[in-house]
Order: sequence, then C-alpha cells, then structure tokens
Amino acid sequence: MFIPVVIHKDPGSDFSVAVPDLPGCFSAGDTIEEAIAMVQEAIELHLEGMLADGEPLPNIDLEDEARYGHEDYEGGTWFLVNLDPSKLAGKAKRINVTIPEHLLEQIDEAAHREQTTRSGFLTTAAMTRVSRHQASNGIKDKASSRLLKDSTTGKFTTKSSRAQRSANRAGKKSA
Repeated sequence: MFIPVVIHKDPGSDFSVAVPDLPGCFSAGDTIEEAIAMVQEAIELHLEGMLADGEPLPNIDLEDEARYGHEDYEGGTWFLVNLDPSKLAGKAKRINVTIPEHLLEQIDEAAHREQTTRSGFLTTAAMTRVSRHQASNGIKDKASSRLLKDSTTGKFTTKSSRAQRSANRAGKKSA
C-alpha cells in the first residue's frame, strides 16, 4: 500500500512531512531519512486509530493530479511511503484459504507490482472492502461503539473521542 507524502524544508528548520490523504497526519525529522521513517510510524498509528474507531480507510488514488498541484504542497518533494497493511490489524493469524489458480497468479502479480507480499496485498484488499461495507452500512466496530460517560461534561461519548478531547485538554494546559 503506497501513501503519497510531501516533504518541505524551510531554512533553519527540520524537514516537515505532510500526508494529504490523512488529514492531521504529519511528522518531521532532522534529515530526510529520519522524516520519512517518522512519517511512516505516524501513518501506521493514524491508520490503526482509524481501524480502532471503525472508520473506513481512505481510498488513495496515486494519480490524483489535484493532490500534487495543491498550493499547500507547492515547493515540496513528493515521496511514496510503502506500508504493509498486514501490520496494522494487530496480531497476524495464519489461515488456509482456497483460491482459483488464475486468481492467485493475478494476486501475486499485483502484489509484486505494489512491492508487497501476498498477505499484505490480500490484507489491504480485505481492509478496503470491509471499510467500504461498514461505511455504506453505518457500521462501527465493537471497540468504537462502547459509550463512556465524560465526567467533565456529563455527556456520553465514544472512547476514542473522549481520549482525543483529553489529549487536546492536556495540550492546552501545557501551552
């Protein structure tokens, strides 16, 4: 799974990295190599959070010209971060499936083109399909459907939205 990122370097600053397809996902580093490594981790954490919240994963179109021509990314350098989606879904479990031979050959060719493994390719395909199904049917996973009572507001919220607000409040206190 390739995810486009754009790197900027202003004089006297670190290399900053934005992920246009994942709003709010960004990172930085002293060197380009460090910035790319850091943004890879940021992407993994961002996508894991989306999965935990039952949100659909983005459908990333690498040929979307609007992304590359956007004024916010002018002067930046574009990179593709190769992410193995099988690492996102928690602990891997070995399974045995039966697939027609011609389809397996097509899967292997596509995985090779995307520079991933067969498992990574199938995991991406399954996650994309499940995310679309959940989004079109308004389904959230069990983890995100649990409600908690927020002691500060008295309102019921999901665990993830409560954690986000707590993080936001902590950031305001330290600012």
